[in-house]
Amino acid sequence: MGKRKLSKEIITIDLESPTSPVADYGFSQHRSCWKHVLATLKARKKRLTKKETEAIDSFKLTAPCLLNHTCGERSKRKTTYENAGHGVSKLNKELLSSTFEMYFEFLWRGFSEDKGASCAYLDCLWFSLYKKRDYKSKVLKWIKDKNIFSKKYVLVPIVIWSHWSFLIFCNFDESLESTTRTPCMLLLDSLESADPRRLEPDIRKFVYDIYRTEDRPQTQKSILKIPLLTPQVPQQRSDWECGNFVLYFIKLFMDGAPENFSIKDFPYFMKRNWFTPEDVDCFCEGLYSDVVATRCS
Repeated sequence: MGKRKLSKEIITIDLESPTSPVADYGFSQHRSCWKHVLATLKARKKRLTKKETEAIDSFKLTAPCLLNHTCGERSKRKTTYENAGHGVSKLNKELLSSTFEMYFEFLWRGFSEDKGASCAYLDCLWFSLYKKRDYKSKVLKWIKDKNIFSKKYVLVPIVIWSHWSFLIFCNFDESLESTTRTPCMLLLDSLESADPRRLEPDIRKFVYDIYRTEDRPQTQKSILKIPLLTPQVPQQRSDWECGNFVLYFIKLFMDGAPENFSIKDFPYFMKRNWFTPEDVDCFCEGLYSDVVATRCS
């Protein structure tokens, strides 16, 4: 869609109207939607600054928008989504960040209190937003509020370059000098051909800034010594399955995570034969059904 046509389309959308395409899903589904942001700014007749334009461009990379549908498709689309359970999308296509968060939060509520108390998780967009200058300090503040240095495991879903991967901070409640429970990081990627290690420089900078925000004494040199492990896990079969695999990684890791993670026992269950493609399909169908049942009850 060309810029001129896109701009005209957005200006004519009334975001407050109950007949707006957005109304079918609710504004919560568009908290990171770049079209929603742009439409709001234009509705307020606010001139876009260079920084705002750059921010919207960054959203385009990680937050595709449901407003791509035309108003002429609205009736058919509404019926489809209502029949699926009040706007619940099936896990058979590339996941939007908002859809991923919906499924992830449902999974999280299903974990035991003990599991939840020893773990924390970060929003799936925080890693990509951290890389944007205008959002870096905000993201670090949000992470500080999570108290991750009191948790055994911190789950960090990542979506960048339209690809999902799963980062886990292990033993960050321990000192970097600990010899019994060594802090380390795991990076699970269902597309090894994309080279998971390409994210390592950004991950280490991310971790260093998290430590620095907490006023911890660790240096960049000491952060470089934190092991970053990339187990060989089952691989996706199509271009769009990475989000599904990350959700399944999260489910299985939380179910089987050891009480005390030790590098000497790595990779534990995280191996090439960890699960089968059929297991992923079964998990996705069950998760979708559970979410629909919950929303319809």
